[in-house]
Amino acid sequence: MKKPLLSAIVLSVGLLIAGCGNQGAATDESGNKTNESNSNQPVKIVAVGSTALQPLVDAAKDQFVSEHSNYTISVQGGGSGTGLSQVADGAVTIGNSDVFAEEKSGVDASKLVDHRVAVVGMGPVVNKEVGVKNVTKQELIDIFTGKIKNWNELGGKDQEIAVINRPSGSGTRATFEKWGLDGATAIQSQEQDSSGTVRQIVAQTPGAISYLAFSYMDDSTTALSVDDVKPTEENVADNSWKIWSYEHMYTKGEPDKEVKAFLDFMLEDDVQKNIVKELGYLPITDMKVERDVSGTITNK
Repeated sequence: MKKPLLSAIVLSVGLLIAGCGNQGAATDESGNKTNESNSNQPVKIVAVGSTALQPLVDAAKDQFVSEHSNYTISVQGGGSGTGLSQVADGAVTIGNSDVFAEEKSGVDASKLVDHRVAVVGMGPVVNKEVGVKNVTKQELIDIFTGKIKNWNELGGKDQEIAVINRPSGSGTRATFEKWGLDGATAIQSQEQDSSGTVRQIVAQTPGAISYLAFSYMDDSTTALSVDDVKPTEENVADNSWKIWSYEHMYTKGEPDKEVKAFLDFMLEDDVQKNIVKELGYLPITDMKVERDVSGTITNK
């Protein structure tokens, strides 16, 4: 008489165990089990640093997020030095830089991993009314070191030269002084961190000169040639125009797979052949030369 009761207990225990075994398993609308995927988990990336690189990362981020809705990617400026120091401290996910980490004092480059995503050309820009379109390398050095003070010394307008500089942590400044001024330090003058602000000030200030990444150059200012070489992507590619740098996206150690997915996206053809070129950068694959941290040039 007790056997039916015992069977019922066994059956109930079995159902309970089976139910416990299913805890945490997701099901679709038909009740079938599905595997939970980490790809749908929220991912937050903060990229900080170079304002020269900022437009490219911003544009690529917009496209990437439209295809990966679980990502939130914030792109901020602040200069290469800020980006490198913050990523080294673990304060941000990615440090954007126009210069090699080894070139920045106070940054332990051995802890950072370099991801080169493009090349950027840079060059001097002037107010459109100065009446000068070409200078020699020595004249460029003399302008920024204060030896040449008026545009009429170069055959231009009788107008005092107003140098607009970048902060000491700026990768654009480091690149320009290293390759445009042969390592000379520019005179003390007004400093602006934002490339967009620099362009606006030069456009509106009589006699002004500064320097910008190609991606910020437009017809509101005049881009100077140097030694009769024009600041073009083609001249950067073979190093005829020497004021250029790699655009680096540094991570602290190897990135995790979610961050790597975004960095890999930066190198995909859709980004390199479209966004990179449209914004005035050079795809890595278009370069005919390579340059290491010491400045040594080798043909590819």
